[in-house]
Amino acid sequence: MAVPQNIRQEYEKLIEEINHYARLYYVYDRPEIPDAEYDRLFDRLLLIEKEHPEIITADSPSQRVGGEPLPQFETVAHRIRMLSLQKVTTADEFENFDRRVKEGLGVLSDIEYVVEPKLDGLAVELIYRHGVFERGLTRGDGTRGEDVTQNLKTIPTIPLKLSAKTAAKYPLLEIRGEVIIHRSAFKKLNEKLAKEGGQQFANPRNAAAGSIRQLDSRITAKRPLKFYAYGISEKELTGLADHYSVMQLLQKEHFVVNEYLKKIKGADDVARFFEKLETIRPELDYEIDGMVIKVNRFEDQIKLGEISRAPRWAVAWKFAAEEAETVVKDVIFSVGRTGIVTPVAKLEPVSVAGVTVSNASLHNEDIMKELGLKIGDTVVIRRAGDVIPEVISVIKERRTGKEKPVSMPEVCPSCGSKIFRPEGEAAWRCINTACPAQLIERLFHFASNDAMEIDGLGGKLAAQLIENKLIKDPADLYYLKKEDLLPLDLMADKRARNLLDAIADSKNRELPRIIVALGIFGVGETAARLLAGYFGSFEKIRKASVDELTAIDGIGPVMAESIVNYFANADNLKMIEKMEKADVSFAPYKTEKKETPLAGKTFVITGTLSRPRNHFKKLIVDSGGKVAGSVSSKTDYLLAGENPGSKLDKARKIGIKIINEQEFSRL
Repeated sequence: MAVPQNIRQEYEKLIEEINHYARLYYVYDRPEIPDAEYDRLFDRLLLIEKEHPEIITADSPSQRVGGEPLPQFETVAHRIRMLSLQKVTTADEFENFDRRVKEGLGVLSDIEYVVEPKLDGLAVELIYRHGVFERGLTRGDGTRGEDVTQNLKTIPTIPLKLSAKTAAKYPLLEIRGEVIIHRSAFKKLNEKLAKEGGQQFANPRNAAAGSIRQLDSRITAKRPLKFYAYGISEKELTGLADHYSVMQLLQKEHFVVNEYLKKIKGADDVARFFEKLETIRPELDYEIDGMVIKVNRFEDQIKLGEISRAPRWAVAWKFAAEEAETVVKDVIFSVGRTGIVTPVAKLEPVSVAGVTVSNASLHNEDIMKELGLKIGDTVVIRRAGDVIPEVISVIKERRTGKEKPVSMPEVCPSCGSKIFRPEGEAAWRCINTACPAQLIERLFHFASNDAMEIDGLGGKLAAQLIENKLIKDPADLYYLKKEDLLPLDLMADKRARNLLDAIADSKNRELPRIIVALGIFGVGETAARLLAGYFGSFEKIRKASVDELTAIDGIGPVMAESIVNYFANADNLKMIEKMEKADVSFAPYKTEKKETPLAGKTFVITGTLSRPRNHFKKLIVDSGGKVAGSVSSKTDYLLAGENPGSKLDKARKIGIKIINEQEFSRL
């Protein structure tokens, strides 16, 4: 049955009115009609759609919230990669970036940049085809992202349809930006979750990321998310010669663009604007962790090109780590996988760089004594790299005389065994291999991705397995049955079966990963590959002497001693025997002689690269090369990323070949 013309006209007018009032409210913060009137219009729209479902269009406000939850997110390739940014932290580092830009463009005159605050949220891409919002992806690894279209549709600041003029001019437009939650909205969200007995979020960024990755878009719709556009994927669209023009277009299309976006000429003025942002940062209603600086002209961006996954034409100038004052309520002592006992300060909760911090590591006894810290002290804390909380100083003039001194315990806080501090080390250790705290960490390490890769075995489950006396050492994993697992918290039949399948799959890992899994002190992924490649079999590694081990380039006397001591321990041998009886494969490790430019070459890696260092280490080792921790006369190449540090100076001094990622890729 055809929809009557008057109903169709009313419907189209309702869409236009509701979208207009929503833009005024959410994008421009200028509500024009009372909520009751807005609700009346929306209810009328829903009634028409219920009576005439064939009339529903993609830009209808009703399409912002989907139906049933998704089973999982689909992973989709970005048409054009979403690059990450190089970072600088000082004016000198930015001047070096500016100098490289000028050299790359072959100019001496000041560069025109576009700058804006670096929002601390979740980067996404919105794909508009013929003006209609078709798909939305997370950044992911830059090459592929998760399809979160339905969740992004719930965000009122994301238009579902572009203007007819823009749709006709740009049939495909990929818009990129950041999803965030404002501080004031975040506070209200956590208050609401607390009243409902729900899990509160640690910070606005986690809240935004967690909300976008909800499989049920109805939950996402209840979160106060906001999308800020910061650019497009293309650089060669008609009528758009520079980044600033793009941002003006996006504003006209009713996207939220940061109010501090600015076009600036010259490095000195950029530096002055950075100082201004640093000053106003505490007053902003959203979290920022620096400033993004982009060369304005697209022609210049194309000429400058990219370095692996980062552009040469843009940089993120990060703020210094934020500091805050708080009070030490107590000092507790935690025990790690290798038995190291670490002092941890329990703090009055305080917000640092957008995160509520209530614990901070004191690292070891020497640092604790150097600080002169007492329980009850007022201290200054900082998030190192805006991630790890640490105590950097004690404000001793605030003391009242009621503070209590702190000293290392005489026994392990987990098992009660006596602890000791080896000569020449800063750390105290518990050497009881049956220590519950160590066992939890050992079990978690054993199942980690670099080791046996047992999917589904996290820290909480590891703790339950120990507490319920189901596990005495990691080898006991291979003797678990489904009936052992089902009584555990949150352990349904399917989860138990999946875990047992993952444990069974782990029996056939290659030798280097088994060596990592054993948790030999000082032996990581690189050393494990060196051992497996040199000896070829587990039995030969187990019987190797200190002299045989130190003959391997990259295995020093301390590590060699640690390996020999590990295999001399009866409990460790018993665990290995249990693994063998459970049919865990200790198959010989066969390495083919690599005929590549990297074969036989020794690399040292320094600085920040586009991917984790382990990625590059694996490429080097798989190509027949070796990776060392420090620069020496035996080093063939120094692979240097951003902010390389003292290794670069040493390499230059002794004449080591220095290469960047592009040169490494060519090798």
